[in-house]
Amino acid sequence: MNLLSIVRPSFRFALILAAVLVAGAALAQRGRWWRGGGITTDRNGVPSWEVEENFPGDLFTFVRIKYDSYGGRGGGGGWATDYRDSDLNFSLRLQQLTSMKVNPEPIVLELTDERLFDYPFIYIIEPGSLVFDQAEVEALRRYCLNGGFLMVDDFWGDSQYENMRRELERVFPDRKPFEVPLEHEIFHNVYDMKEKPQVPAINAARRGMGGRGGSREYASDGSDTSEAHYRAITDDEGRIMVFICHNTDLGDGWEKEGENQWYFEEFSVKKAYPMGINIVTYAMTH
Repeated sequence: MNLLSIVRPSFRFALILAAVLVAGAALAQRGRWWRGGGITTDRNGVPSWEVEENFPGDLFTFVRIKYDSYGGRGGGGGWATDYRDSDLNFSLRLQQLTSMKVNPEPIVLELTDERLFDYPFIYIIEPGSLVFDQAEVEALRRYCLNGGFLMVDDFWGDSQYENMRRELERVFPDRKPFEVPLEHEIFHNVYDMKEKPQVPAINAARRGMGGRGGSREYASDGSDTSEAHYRAITDDEGRIMVFICHNTDLGDGWEKEGENQWYFEEFSVKKAYPMGINIVTYAMTH
């Protein structure tokens, strides 16, 4: 058990992360995930849970970023891909599998929303056609350099990555993304990842030898998508402030956990949730 603490004075919040209570093997031992013990509301079957009313700010809230700009170079979907089941399921698993206090209601914000600085973690999905306007560029730069953490997920192939790289270059013209080595703590801080996980969309998942999962994801530009890449942009202290999950779709592993038992066991349990929990743990402790 590791005692984790938050060092993030630039944010207007008092979120406290206590000890992480889950061992690396816990996911695989569950078989099917337990969803009981909550208050089922209009959340597509995902239960809610009680939060401490006296400390409404002492919660981790999953924040998805809404963007309206299209016309990028790589194609792909939009900000609402996998919404809202992905965000609800991931929030539930954080609440169940760690001692983190989690808001049962994930939210959606735009980068220019003044509330952005109340939340230390934000999520952008399907950025193959994303083009920031100048106000978004400035807001994201200020957010990250003041201690915020951006996770980018679910885009495939060279042209979609190139679109995201160019947009991030506008945000950080003096910083370039680099491939994060498997030895980095973000792959091991809660769950000990033996490889960089690749999670395909559920309709692109394939069963290989011995039931082992693989991907049939294809890029619209025909480029190679066989290998997942995890890249980062860091601040002057070496803290990851942008974590880029390329040629993988962690969000589908969260959203689709209840649709197919094999996909759930092979991708949600082994890859999507462990990697997501590792990412959030890193974000909240650096």
